[in-house]
Amino acid sequence: MSEKSGGQDEEVAPSLVVLRSGVWVDDMREIVTLQIGGAGNAIGDAFWHVISHEHGVDYASGRFGGSSPLQLERINVFFNATASKRFYARTILIDTEASTIQRLNASSQLYRPENFVAGTESAGNNFARGYHTDGAAILEQVLESTRREVESVDSLQGFQLLHSIGGGTGSGLTSLIMEALVEQYPDNLLCNYVTIPSPNMSQVVVEPYNALLSAPALVNNSHLTFCLDNEALFQICNRNLKIKTSGHEHINHIVALTMSGITTCLRFPGQLNAGLRKIYVNMVPFPRLHFLIPGFAPLVTCKQQQFSKGTVSELVQQIFSSNNLLCAIDLRKGKLLTAAGIFRGRMSPREVDQLMTGVRNKNINNFVDWIPNNIKTAICDIPPRGLKMSATFIGNTTAIQSLFQRLLDGSIAMLRRKAHLHWYTGEGMEEQEFQDAQQELQAIIDDYRSSAEGEDSGGGGGGGSGRGGSTESGDEEPTAEARCKYCAE
Repeated sequence: MSEKSGGQDEEVAPSLVVLRSGVWVDDMREIVTLQIGGAGNAIGDAFWHVISHEHGVDYASGRFGGSSPLQLERINVFFNATASKRFYARTILIDTEASTIQRLNASSQLYRPENFVAGTESAGNNFARGYHTDGAAILEQVLESTRREVESVDSLQGFQLLHSIGGGTGSGLTSLIMEALVEQYPDNLLCNYVTIPSPNMSQVVVEPYNALLSAPALVNNSHLTFCLDNEALFQICNRNLKIKTSGHEHINHIVALTMSGITTCLRFPGQLNAGLRKIYVNMVPFPRLHFLIPGFAPLVTCKQQQFSKGTVSELVQQIFSSNNLLCAIDLRKGKLLTAAGIFRGRMSPREVDQLMTGVRNKNINNFVDWIPNNIKTAICDIPPRGLKMSATFIGNTTAIQSLFQRLLDGSIAMLRRKAHLHWYTGEGMEEQEFQDAQQELQAIIDDYRSSAEGEDSGGGGGGGSGRGGSTESGDEEPTAEARCKYCAE
């Protein structure tokens, strides 16, 4: 949390950066996070819980209490430091109603008070209100808070947006913010973690409309879009973790663990760390085909963990299983354009490479043949809390077209009868905007389908590989305090 003196922030981040070979480490590439709407702020809070612990920062007070210099070396990627040696999260907390973010403000000093941006009235699960009226009313405050954080960093890497596209704020206001960010910061990457509505878990009738109208902004303005699905997350809780009555705190924690894995190579030092741009270059063969499926392993209880082999081979097997994906799709029903495995813990790089290559060779028909070297690996020696090793999966698969088809079918059925359409046209939207969004969604489905068939989809992307490593050992047994939150007893 930022300290105030004379109305100005006293940020002295370099004073807490570790010296390496007598020279200040100044090559860090910072990220600004924007968590938007109820779902975005809940996921964001879980994310800050996880990574603050990994970096030795107390969630409640923001003070550093870690024991390793590696926890500080790249902490500036996600945190700012103050003169009083406190850290605060470099994040903007945004909602059209204040109740959600007020709870976060009361729970932790990790969040800077000036970075809470709230409206006076909820967007009411309506994209039009989030985009045209209630959301537009707070857009300038959002951009001002973002500008303040951007100006405080040395080398901005990009933006990380957390939101759902089922509600009004997460869909409408996020689309508006993305358009403004692309215009004001055209050289920086936009990375979205998107919760996608599922018909089996639907809580709002107009979710298909909100998701449909979000599609053009995600296709045209985002560089990396990680797709999350409540249905898949609840299945993981029930099937993998044996939690019969799981709440959103459980699925948010699973998402936070996965985000922690994806950002590991940004946050901890190594020989060849993968920044956002390197992930973008390796994972996105064509600019429009940037929708990625994340996965995590192991997803088991502490009791089940006692009976696992605890080998790299087991991790590799699990991350390529649809049971460990955070989106309800079947990898076998499509072809992988690119895939990446980010491994944490003490393990042999050679063994990891051999196992990942072996997966491709054994399942060659599930990979496109026009990208010969499309599996990448990265390794960090520092394991996550309570585990000896873990793996995070990122896949760009043509099977995701089934998810887009599901969103398209839901909106077509409602739009044919013009059901609930008056709630949107009454806020200034036109029916043509729905039809244009449907065309955009159909176009991305066709792009993925043609990629699976080996046709030219246009655009271009690059290759390369990266492996990050560090010098911290992860051999200790998890302590009782460090055990997972599902096994408190």
